[in-house]
Amino acid sequence: MNTAEARRTFRDVRVAHVASLLPGGEPHVVPLWFVWLDDAIYVSCRRASVVRRNLERDPRVALEVERGSAWTEQAGALIRGTAELLPSDHAGAKKALSAWFDKYRSELAGRGFAAYTERVGEPVVFRVRPDRLSTWIHAQAPPGSRDPGPP
Repeated sequence: MNTAEARRTFRDVRVAHVASLLPGGEPHVVPLWFVWLDDAIYVSCRRASVVRRNLERDPRVALEVERGSAWTEQAGALIRGTAELLPSDHAGAKKALSAWFDKYRSELAGRGFAAYTERVGEPVVFRVRPDRLSTWIHAQAPPGSRDPGPP
């Protein structure tokens, strides 16, 4: 699966598991909301978060997204790249936040938006352009097709 196919397959997934590096080199993995636009994956986090502090020190990041419940439905992608923290007035951040609010509108309806702004305050957006993409799918290959095996 190439990047465009992965974007089409996983862009509506609700959460990406984002891995950044703690000061001692250990992984720090948290679920975060994201949008996967044509040029990159945009992720939001809190300004005071460990993720933001980690990315300021070391921008290497991995994101994992998956879909499906039954084993034969499960598919996922592991995206590795370099995170770029964007200022709030950056055109890419504004475009991403607009798409982000569209994607998560149902979760933010009613009291959800007020609760979000009370808890998060000013979100930080970071952009990840995939350097490396690994995907997997457990669905059975159609009869007669060549099964590529593990990714």
